[in-house]
Amino acid sequence: MKVFAIGSIIKPPTPEQRQQIMPKEVPDTLRLYLDGAIEQFWFRTDKPGVVFLMNVESIDQAKSKVDALPLTEGGFMQFDLLPVGPLAPLGMLIQGK
Repeated sequence: MKVFAIGSIIKPPTPEQRQQIMPKEVPDTLRLYLDGAIEQFWFRTDKPGVVFLMNVESIDQAKSKVDALPLTEGGFMQFDLLPVGPLAPLGMLIQGK
């Protein structure tokens, strides 16, 4: 299933905390990408945070993966998870459906 994981910074880390966390956050995020759990990722332009398009078995699996990221574990980021699928109502536009 596809899930948008919309991450927001809820408590900005201090510069010292950032130096400790980011060397772990970046490789952990890249591992999720290389393992196929994250298909695409973006940096938010409206406020600090990220958006991941995830390919997972369930919402619970998506939650466990983003909750294990260092920024989330440390209480600096939280994710809203939004399951998405094909735009099914478009089928009504196909003749005979």
